[in-house]
Amino acid sequence: MKPEPVIQIRGLTKSFGPIEVLKGIDLDVPPGKCAVVMGGSGSGKSVLIKTIVGLLKADKGTINVLGERVDLLAGDELDKLRLSMGFLFQSGALFDSMTVSENLMFFLERHLHLPPAEAADRILQTLEWVGLPEKLHDYPAALSGGQKKRIALARSIIMEPKILLYDEPTTGLDPVSVRMVAHLIVRLQAERGITSIAITHDLLCAEIIADEVHFLQDGRFIASGSLEDISRLDHPSIVTFFGNETIHPV
Repeated sequence: MKPEPVIQIRGLTKSFGPIEVLKGIDLDVPPGKCAVVMGGSGSGKSVLIKTIVGLLKADKGTINVLGERVDLLAGDELDKLRLSMGFLFQSGALFDSMTVSENLMFFLERHLHLPPAEAADRILQTLEWVGLPEKLHDYPAALSGGQKKRIALARSIIMEPKILLYDEPTTGLDPVSVRMVAHLIVRLQAERGITSIAITHDLLCAEIIADEVHFLQDGRFIASGSLEDISRLDHPSIVTFFGNETIHPV
């Protein structure tokens, strides 16, 4: 018997004025799996995950997350559900004026009100998990691109979420850093059972993290399956996207 999806979307549409961005999205993400959404610029990828977390309101359709209808929630109810979801922004979105420790402490102070010693322990343990405990007192300006992504990932898991949404988690990184961040994402699934959706155009990242890939074109999924299978499809948009890249099973 198949487990109930942690994230289930049916008939999702979203427009901005006369521009239709999402035109009827269906998506199931099983527990502990990573769904990767790929597609060209302007296909609606970022709008999709912002709608899932409630940053944007859907026009039509249903969004079930952890058994809750995100599309029907607002205010305190929506905020409570969001505490179960981490969001890794494309830019990392670290606060430049705060140290790494202060960036992580910001959310603990606002939402958990832990004793200072317990909060400090959680911060250090989380930084150790991403391999950067020595950066505790550094400011973001002192970090490399890969380190910023790992710190941003640490901040997104500091509240111990059940779901993670990644918006281009490896954009702008060198291949070594891409592998490092991607393997951390896989570890989150294996060690913590986190369910996730990742938007990426990075084929190396997708090869490592994807359980299933969904290719978004003009507001609709035109293909779903393994990265290898999708890369072989003879569809003009997919051929253009993958170019001459050869995909191998990881």
